Amino acid sequence: MKVAVWKLVLPVTVVLLGLSVASRAGDEGSVQAKIQFCKDCHGPAAQGYHGYLTMPRLAGQTPEYIELQLRAFAERTRDRGLFINMARTHGVSPSMRSALATHFRSLNPAPLDAGPGSLSLGKTIYDDGLPESNVPACAACHGPDAKGEGVIPRLAGQLYSYTVGQLSNWGRQRKNESGAIMEPIAHGLTKSQIAAVSAYLSRQK
Repeated sequence: MKVAVWKLVLPVTVVLLGLSVASRAGDEGSVQAKIQFCKDCHGPAAQGYHGYLTMPRLAGQTPEYIELQLRAFAERTRDRGLFINMARTHGVSPSMRSALATHFRSLNPAPLDAGPGSLSLGKTIYDDGLPESNVPACAACHGPDAKGEGVIPRLAGQLYSYTVGQLSNWGRQRKNESGAIMEPIAHGLTKSQIAAVSAYLSRQK
């Protein structure tokens, strides 16, 4: 009887083990395919891309922030129709969000561009803020090296035009996180100040 049972159990065990290995291989293949899908727009090293739409740098971004944004697109709490559809219809599950976020965190290409603007003013705004305009130092939240932490995003090396666009339009597109903090800060900056801090950040590594 024992011999008969083992003859039955052993093949089943082998089959289940094979299915498990195949499943893990399939999951890994799916993640790699999704990474390539992201890079088609965000650049081969996720350094960002200038085109009809400016695609932000994902490389080096904090995993928590990437996961937060993907969830926001899927839940429609962040307004950007193209990416909402991608997050909802292209199989970006919670586990996939985590895998993507971990991958992009590991990348560290050189900044893609260096925008125009007063670097000295940009550094002052980032390091010290503008007390007369009630604008606090960016470094207070994003860190002295602008690399962020947790759900507070990395800004170092971000595309100049992307940062300018986000700061100029805050409140219309960005409603899902830190709105009460960032909206008055963004609105407290003039166009030249936005250009300056964006230019400074675009050069940081």
